[in-house]
This record gives sequence, C-alpha cells and structure tokens, in this order.
Amino acid sequence: MPEGDTIHRTATRLRPALVGRDLVRFEAPRLVGDRPRPGTRIEAVEARGKHLLIDFAGGLTLQTHLRMTGSWHLYRTGERWQKPAHFARALVEVEGWVAVCFAAPVVRTYRRDAPGGALGTDLDPVGHLGPDLCGPDPDIAECVRRLRALLEPDVEAGVALLDQRIACGVGNVYKSEVLHQRGVDPFTPVGGLDDATWHNLFTTAARLLRANLVTSRRTTVSGPPGSVAVYGRQRQPCPRCGTPIRMRRQGEQARSTYWCPTCQPPPQPPAKGE
Repeated sequence: MPEGDTIHRTATRLRPALVGRDLVRFEAPRLVGDRPRPGTRIEAVEARGKHLLIDFAGGLTLQTHLRMTGSWHLYRTGERWQKPAHFARALVEVEGWVAVCFAAPVVRTYRRDAPGGALGTDLDPVGHLGPDLCGPDPDIAECVRRLRALLEPDVEAGVALLDQRIACGVGNVYKSEVLHQRGVDPFTPVGGLDDATWHNLFTTAARLLRANLVTSRRTTVSGPPGSVAVYGRQRQPCPRCGTPIRMRRQGEQARSTYWCPTCQPPPQPPAKGE
C-alpha cells in the first residue's frame, strides 16, 4: 500500500501540470458522486495522508485512495501510457497534460460546501483523519490525544500506528521502522506505553516521512538509498545488534510486522506485589 510520502510526491508531481488550468476531459467509469464538467478550473491538488484530492472550482473534489493496487501517472497529451487503458479508474485532462489514476479501488467525488458530503454521511470524507505526519508541522500532541480517546488500551502498538484516525501517513514500512528506531516491541498494548513514548513514536514517524518526500527510494537508516533497518529483512541480522529479524502477521488485516527481539524486547510484567 502506498504510504503518505508516496501520495505527497504524487501530489507534488501533478500540481504544476493541473492547478490553474481548465478541465478538457474527465473520465471515471466507476465514479461515485458527481462529475466535473469540461471547462471547470482545477484549483488545488493535495495529499491528505494516503488520500489524493483534486479540488475543482464550484466546490467539487475528486478523492482517490490507492490502497494496494493504485497509482497516478502523468503524461503529455498524446504520450503512450505505461499501463493498459482498461486499468484506468480516473482521467483528468487539461491542455497539454493527462493525469491517469490506474487500478485505484476508491474513486469518488464530494462537495466541499454541501451538508452531508458526497455520500450523505460525513461533511468531509477525509475529515476523520488525524494530523498528517507528512506536513511541515504536524500536531503531535493531537495524535497522542486521539490515541487515548479512540483506542482501547489493549490495542497493539503496531496496529495503532496504522490507524489513520490517530495520525495519517504511516504505512507498513514506517510502522516497523519507527518501532525499531524507538526500541518498542510492536505487540505492546497501547496502554503499556506512556504519553512521552507515543510522542516520540509519532515524532520519529513524521521525521522519516518528511525525509522521504523527495525520493522514491525510501530510506530510514544510514546507508545507500533504499536502506531500511528491519522491513522486509526477515532472518537477516539486525543492523544494530546482529540478532536475526523476525516477522509476524498482526491485526485484523494480518499486516506483516518486522522487528528485532533483542532491540525491541517485550515489556516486562509487573513484579508481584506491585
């Protein structure tokens, strides 16, 4: 699944081509919601966590969530696409440019100024998201407040970091890397970690995400581009202590979690009588 840094890089790539230009053509065969009309001015292209938003004049916003399969491509008009046309889920064409969203499972529009929102449920379909850790100054204290308010104490730390209601942008790679950097066992219950530890976890996640906004070779530790400490390195030595890295499926979606059992020991149970 693309993580927050990927979506922010996509928005950065699309923005100069689309913003301030009038729509020439719009296609979305599985769209939920209203369609923008040709001639409508594109006002903004933004990333919010793992959601890409394209704002049109008149209050309509196109929202896509790429999940495991989706991607946005940008082409010059007439340029050959790198993927088959039948995978296209949204096409936004302006003079000189065509932005194509391939294989995204969520493609919908909502009206920013309409009570009830596009689907008749929420005023803003992305309004439930926590602070965006890819942003320049995310509210870390608000992340901790949301964590305590929204999650039960027995939710595991690795699951909590992926909850976009708490803080958005963290995906499976950063989950494992952040917990390793801070020496936290991924299976520790939320209630077993104090607020200072959670503040450090969210701050580390924000730092790593922002450090990768300008590169496609995600890097979390010192070394050549693409270097990571634990993610995808099952049975390889931990770069810090040499212990073989482990992997276990975690949470309802059985997401892969990588960790070092030496650098990230499980919390010790309280001594008898405490």
